Amino acid sequence: MSPIRIALVGIGKIARDQHVPAIAGHDGLELVATCSRHASLDGVRSFKDFGEMLRDVPEIDAVSLCTPPTARQAFALEAFEAGKHVILEKPPAATLAELEPLVAKAKQANRTLFATWHSRFADGVRPAREWLADARIERVTVNWKEDVRHWHPGQDWIWEPGGLGVFDPGINALSIVTAILPRPIHLTKGELSFPANRATPIAASLRFADVTGVPVEAEFDWRQTGPQSWDIEVVADKGRLTLSNGGALLRVDGKTVLEGRDREYPGIYAHFTELAASNRSDVDLAPLTLVADAFMLGRRNTVEAFD
Repeated sequence: MSPIRIALVGIGKIARDQHVPAIAGHDGLELVATCSRHASLDGVRSFKDFGEMLRDVPEIDAVSLCTPPTARQAFALEAFEAGKHVILEKPPAATLAELEPLVAKAKQANRTLFATWHSRFADGVRPAREWLADARIERVTVNWKEDVRHWHPGQDWIWEPGGLGVFDPGINALSIVTAILPRPIHLTKGELSFPANRATPIAASLRFADVTGVPVEAEFDWRQTGPQSWDIEVVADKGRLTLSNGGALLRVDGKTVLEGRDREYPGIYAHFTELAASNRSDVDLAPLTLVADAFMLGRRNTVEAFD
């Protein structure tokens, strides 16, 4: 079978660090073009205009959109018009309302739309979901704190409307929580900290619950230096389950059950090839819905300016 020929749109840090090696490491994929206003990749045809790329490289089968979220809907719609599959880096869009037309267009075009949540492909997530499936959960605690200057150097778009601020990493935690818990959760209370000079939050304290009242508490912060914190703890009748290192390390009652490797993006592209083989889509809006609810229900607090 011929490989799926992919165009990568948006050549920033995440594309270079994760998407390019994941595509290169999959036998069923081939990177044939890139599109970016400011960057390119050696040895790959590069374009500054998306429409020009689609016209000049008609053999493209799929586009992987790694642009800021506000640009993705227009590119995705154009890709479907051209008969391409579409992969959306997280978060899949700047708003929830942008996604419904994409789902409809993918169905009409008989093409795949894959809204990726890379943290769900961490090695510990599936066994954690299986362990919790028959558990009586008592409480869930999320501690997700990192250094924005390290992970997003010079990326001012994350501080603008649609950039999500601290929810850019925080949504990764929510994508895991919504994947491993047996019941949906909803927001009950939130506190969002906005720097005086920024339009998106730098920290958030959130309280959720499921329909049975199980509490889920989440603390997000983008100001943490030194060791980074990507931890989820679930206390249940079966014991205490902990996912650390973004979901790669799974412990139960302090004992290591699984210590995985960084295979999130290879997992994304492996799943995409399965979807594209039968023109199926995978669009789960639960993590983005919780973030939208945080902006709706959360109390806004102004904190010191951040540069």
